Amino acid sequence: MKILNKQLLLVCLGMALVHTSASAIDSVSGEVATGNRSQFVRAGAQWNWDNEWYKSNGTFIGGYWDATLTEWRNNAYKGVPGDTQNITDIGITPVFRFQNDSRKGLYGEAAIGLHLFSHIYSNNNRQFSTAFQFGDHLGVGYVFNNGWDLALKVQHFSNGAIKHPNPGANLVVIKVGHSF
Repeated sequence: MKILNKQLLLVCLGMALVHTSASAIDSVSGEVATGNRSQFVRAGAQWNWDNEWYKSNGTFIGGYWDATLTEWRNNAYKGVPGDTQNITDIGITPVFRFQNDSRKGLYGEAAIGLHLFSHIYSNNNRQFSTAFQFGDHLGVGYVFNNGWDLALKVQHFSNGAIKHPNPGANLVVIKVGHSF
């Protein structure tokens, strides 16, 4: 529980610092995830793209950059249940979003980003071979009229077969964000 409090504090502090120090940021987010006997908390800052592709019937494909700081807790380090490993991860991800012209309401998104882990992931009999990972996700969400964004995503981490072994890890992510 101690690590969860530390992680929650990290997310809140990161969101506050990002909100107060960078006027070019369009939104901030906090995320929690679980899967493969791992959990993480993530703080993010987003910058919208000005592009609107394939406009039709009140919808378009747009996107944003997502810069993140993540704190992982693995609960079966080197395959031993109860042994833990903590990893910090920084990432940058271009995200494509199918959304309404108003940028409110239901949306779907897909992304593939770059992540650098502080340590090589070794959890639940899955040993990565590199600290560099691709993080891709598919998600659905809803943006409310007051700017709050709630989403559910499935995220996969893998090094893209740059080096073996490359078992990958999948997590389910809940995101809460707010746009300015």
